[in-house]
Amino acid sequence: MIKVSVLYPYAEDQPFDMDYYLGSHMPMVADRLGDALKSSSVDQGVAGGGPGQPPPFAAVGHLVFESVEAFQTAFGPHTAEIMGDIPNYTATTPTMQISEIRL
Repeated sequence: MIKVSVLYPYAEDQPFDMDYYLGSHMPMVADRLGDALKSSSVDQGVAGGGPGQPPPFAAVGHLVFESVEAFQTAFGPHTAEIMGDIPNYTATTPTMQISEIRL
């Protein structure tokens, strides 16, 4: 199993519309990815490691698939639509990481 994590950097001057992300973007992503998507979750950043520090990320979205190939096959045809929706909830540029789930 692999996890695709999409990390949205926190920036004080760049709001992140969590209501839109949870209510519109993530449901659209799940619909487009279909049965290839095994599960998904969203983390909302609340703080950094030290007192008073902001979180390094405003949000992190996680998508779980059987394999990298399953992700690429499901995501590929919808890349433009999914990525094109980002400006509807943030002006920051996300970073994507694909990880193998080990535990």
